[in-house]
Amino acid sequence: MRDNESVIEGRNAVIEAFRSGREIDRLFIKDGLSDGQIQTIKREAKKKELRIDFVSKERLDQISQTGNHQGVIAYIAAYEYSELEEIFAIAETKGEDPFIFILDNIEDPHNLGAIIRTANMSGAHGVIIPKNRAVGLTSTVAKVSAGALNYTPVVRVTNISRTIEELKERGVWVACADMDGTIMYDLNLTGSIALVIGAEGSGVSRLVKEKCDYIASIPVKGDIDSLNASVAAGVMAYEIVRQRRAQAGAR
Repeated sequence: MRDNESVIEGRNAVIEAFRSGREIDRLFIKDGLSDGQIQTIKREAKKKELRIDFVSKERLDQISQTGNHQGVIAYIAAYEYSELEEIFAIAETKGEDPFIFILDNIEDPHNLGAIIRTANMSGAHGVIIPKNRAVGLTSTVAKVSAGALNYTPVVRVTNISRTIEELKERGVWVACADMDGTIMYDLNLTGSIALVIGAEGSGVSRLVKEKCDYIASIPVKGDIDSLNASVAAGVMAYEIVRQRRAQAGAR
């Protein structure tokens, strides 16, 4: 269930949300609708490069909180998104090498909120998430982040692979968390670094993984084969913190 302030239902309400510049995270339209208002909504979504989920009336009825969705429901961001330049500006102001989280298709708002909190606590300068197929900045995410969203910029991009290419052009090394990679203790994770965390179960997508410089794994001793995404993010983040501290002490 979404929080009330994160949901807009009805055609006029969704059109006005687009035209007022509000950030829409996800858009659901009843499959088969094609009248004038629906075409307007589709055009506005295309301008924003926002994917539309075409679903059944039954699905809309399930997620509706008003019972009057008119075939359209939008999830609205509870916080404003930032631009990539803001992350680099924060790092420069602090006199630090950029440290960035990249999240690939994280759909659980509790995981996203926890990772943003970890990013803030570990000294990361920002978080990057995809525009589609992932949870956005809902009220639940804000609550779980425990205030970290007030200090840690979150950038939403259309294509994670292209964003990784841009980061690499700017001197950032990219490490992907994957259980089949090199043990993280054996990798040099100092300097300008971006840490890619994938969704539970599916992990980091193949195309994104291919763009990364390192594939880093967390050593495990238990009987199951994976960690919760937010836990994995925390373990990896603090290995980066440890290596940075060790490097600073060696100078």
